[in-house]
Amino acid sequence: MRILQKGFNYSQDGPGNRLIYHLQGCNFKCKWCSNPESMPLFSDKAEDIPNDDVVKEIERSRMMFFDGGGVTFTGGEPTLQPDDLIYVLKKAQALGVNTAIENNGSSPRLCEISDYVDYMIIDIKQPNDDIHKKYVAHSNKMTIENLIKLSKKRNQLHIRIPLINHVNTDPEPFAELFKKMDMANTVVEILAYHEFGKCKWTEEYQITDGFVTDEQIKAFKNRLKEDGIQFITT
Repeated sequence: MRILQKGFNYSQDGPGNRLIYHLQGCNFKCKWCSNPESMPLFSDKAEDIPNDDVVKEIERSRMMFFDGGGVTFTGGEPTLQPDDLIYVLKKAQALGVNTAIENNGSSPRLCEISDYVDYMIIDIKQPNDDIHKKYVAHSNKMTIENLIKLSKKRNQLHIRIPLINHVNTDPEPFAELFKKMDMANTVVEILAYHEFGKCKWTEEYQITDGFVTDEQIKAFKNRLKEDGIQFITT
């Protein structure tokens, strides 16, 4: 398993106190990414760790998984290492550890991976595929397909929307997407645009007016609440 960094975090990437693994490599190239160093599939900053060593570390950390915590794999994009991910998730579940992944929903194997995930987090940047390609350099079609399937398959789904001025502040495309999903066991979280990772970009940073106002966030949420969408904050 190719790991860029790891550490503990409380409640931000799944419930309770969690051991977070940031895996190296991402197939999306979001222009606002706060971890651009995680995009390349290979990096001198990342370390290849045997899967069984990762499992042993998870087992050693069990005493830290309080308040319903566990292990979370994020990125980069963790589903780019599907076989390694499934292996470790299976082993963690066998140990009784709560498992979570945060991902972009683009893996054709996500429904398979989902069987070993207790807490699923999927980001959706923009439901319109043309706009998505413009800002992410990748189609969103598989993400949307997976969102629809998993909303009907799982009893838990956590959707994150990074809200960015001029990119996705119109709630209507999201409302149309959510109408195709089973939202009964799904929650939505809004992540307001920030520039915490801007200093890490070696290429030109192209988002020049991405900050959203409290009024924009409120209007976005209020429109979706009309359709019964449940929001959370972590």
